[in-house]
Amino acid sequence: MTMLDRINKFIVKRFFPFKDWVSELRNPKILQADIIAGITVALVIVPQSMAYAQLAGLPPYYGLYASFLPVAIASIFGSSRQLATGPVAVVSLLTAAALEPIASNDPAGYVAYAIMLAFLVGAFQLSLGLLRMGVLVDFLSHPVVTGFTNAAAIIIATSQLSKLFGVSVSSQEHHYQTVMNVLSESLINTHTPTLLMGLLAIFIILLFRKISNKYPAVLISVVITTFISWYIKFEINYEGKVIGVVPDGLPAMQLPQIDFNQLINLGTVAIAISLIGFMEAISIAKAMATQTKQRLDADQELIGQGLSNLAASFFQGYPVSGSFSRSAVNISAGAVTGFSCVVTGVVVGITLLFLTPLLYHLPQATLAAVIITAVINLIKFKPIKYAWRVQKQDAVISIITFFVTLLLAPKLEIGIIVGIILSLGSYCYRSMRPRVICLSKNTNGIFRNSDTNNIPKCCSISVMRFDGPLIFTNAGHFENEVIERVATKPELRYFIIDAIAINEIDATGQDMLNSLSSRLYEQNIKLFFARVHKPILKIFEETGYSTGQWKNHFHRTIDGAIEKAWSDLGCTHVSPPFCTSEVCPMNRNTAGLSSIYEASIKKIKKK
Repeated sequence: MTMLDRINKFIVKRFFPFKDWVSELRNPKILQADIIAGITVALVIVPQSMAYAQLAGLPPYYGLYASFLPVAIASIFGSSRQLATGPVAVVSLLTAAALEPIASNDPAGYVAYAIMLAFLVGAFQLSLGLLRMGVLVDFLSHPVVTGFTNAAAIIIATSQLSKLFGVSVSSQEHHYQTVMNVLSESLINTHTPTLLMGLLAIFIILLFRKISNKYPAVLISVVITTFISWYIKFEINYEGKVIGVVPDGLPAMQLPQIDFNQLINLGTVAIAISLIGFMEAISIAKAMATQTKQRLDADQELIGQGLSNLAASFFQGYPVSGSFSRSAVNISAGAVTGFSCVVTGVVVGITLLFLTPLLYHLPQATLAAVIITAVINLIKFKPIKYAWRVQKQDAVISIITFFVTLLLAPKLEIGIIVGIILSLGSYCYRSMRPRVICLSKNTNGIFRNSDTNNIPKCCSISVMRFDGPLIFTNAGHFENEVIERVATKPELRYFIIDAIAINEIDATGQDMLNSLSSRLYEQNIKLFFARVHKPILKIFEETGYSTGQWKNHFHRTIDGAIEKAWSDLGCTHVSPPFCTSEVCPMNRNTAGLSSIYEASIKKIKKK
C-alpha cells in the first residue's frame, strides 16, 4: 500500500465513517426501522430540548436550533450508530454557570456567548479527535464523574423550583443561597396556578412512565398542559408564564462572534464541557455497543461530537452532547444505523418550519417539570456505596467532589478540578505505596501471604512480592520494605523478589536494585529474582545486571530460586530455628509440613 493510499484510507475513515452503514439502507426493513426510531426520538427531543435551553438560560427555541443539524452531524461523523446527540441537562447547567456571571443582564450577549461556547467546545473536541487524544477523558475518573453528576442533578432540579412555584428572586453568589431564597419566597408568594400546572405535568410524566416506557410521557405531558393553557387562557386569565412566540423557520447560518476578552473564562469552561460531555457520550455509546456488538472508535466519536458542536455554533445553537434517555429511546425503537438521527433532525426542522405557533401556550412550569423528572434518574448514590467497599479512597473523592460542586455552584468547574486533583493525588499515592507481601508455602504447596494466612516462615530464605511497577515514585518504598524485612531476620541468607507483578522499571528503579544488591551482598545476603517478565529481563540484560556474577540470580519460578538457595546452602539452613530442606516452609513437598515444622522447633527448645 502506497503512502497516498494510506492517506486516502485515513481520510475516508475519519471524515466519511457513515460509508460503513449507508449501504445498509438499501434494505427496506432497516430503512423503515430507522425512520420509525428517528420520529420516536424527535417526539422526545422537541420538548426536552426546549426545557434544557431554558435550563441553560436561553430562550426555549434555541434548544430546537441545537437539535436540528447537530443531531444529524454527530451520527454521520461519529462511530456510534445509535447515540442520540443534542441538548442535555449537565451540559446545559454548565453553560448557564459559565454565562450568568458575564452576561446575565444582556440577553443578546448571553446568546452570543452561548454560541461562542459551542464553537470552543467543538474546536477542542475536534482537535482531540484528530490528534487521537481521546485518552485525556480518562483524567475524569468514575468517582469524580459520579460525585459531580449527583451534585449537578440536585442543582439542576433545584434551579427549576422558582419556575415551578412561579416566584422570582435574584441570583446569589452561591446556588444554595438562591434556593433558600426561592423556598422562603414560595412560602409567601407561590403562584398557585403555575404550581398546579407544574405538578400536573410531573404527574402525567410519572404516570405514563409507570404504565409503559413505550408511551412518550414527556410529549403527552406537553400536549395536555399546552392545550389546557390555551383553553383556559393561562397567560391572560391567570398571569401564568408561557414560552411565547417561537420564531418560525430554520436557524440562519452565521459565523460565531468570538470575544477575545472572554476567551480565557469561556475556554476553561469549554474544556470542562468537552471532557464531561464526551465522557457522557462515550459511556452511552459503549453501553449500546455492548448490546449491538458494533465496533466503537473513541477518537472518531470525538470528531463526531466536535463537528456537531461546531454545527451548533454556526446555526445559533449551544453546546450539545450524547443523551442517555434519547439514546435509550432510539435503540429500543429499533434504530439500526445513524440514519435514525438524521430523521430526527429532519423532524425537528419540520417543527421549526411549520409547528412553532402550536408552542406559544406551552407553560414554562411544564418545561421545569420536564427537567426535574429527567434529572431525578441521574441521582445515584449506590456507586459511591459500592466504591466504599472496593476502594475507600475513591468513595472519599466522590463525596468531596459532590459537596464541593454542590456548595460552590454555580462555579461548577471548581468541583471538577478538585476531583481531578484528588484522583491524580490518590493515584500517585497508590503508585508510591504498592502492596508488598511476604510469601510462604501453605500445606497445599501454594505460595500465599505468610502474614495473613499464618504460614511459618523460613529463617534463611525470604520471598517478597511487590505489586506494582518499580519506578522513581516507589523505588524508595521498595528499598525500605526489603531492608525492614532483612533487619528482622539476622539469619537470612537469600532474599527472593517475586517479580510477577512488576510490569515496568525505570532508571531509578534499576539504580536502586544495583545499590540494594550490593548492600545485601556486603551482609552475606544474596538477592534473587523470580518470574521476571521478558521486557523487564531485557532491561536487566541491556544494563548488564543479569550477566556475569548476577547470571544465576534470575529464575523462572520461585521454586527454582529456592532450590538454588538450598543448593548453595548445602541443604542445611543456619539455626535457630533448625530448618532443613525437608521441613523448610519453602519445601514443595509440604504434606504435614506445619506439624513437622512445629515439632522441630519444640525439639530445639527442649535442648
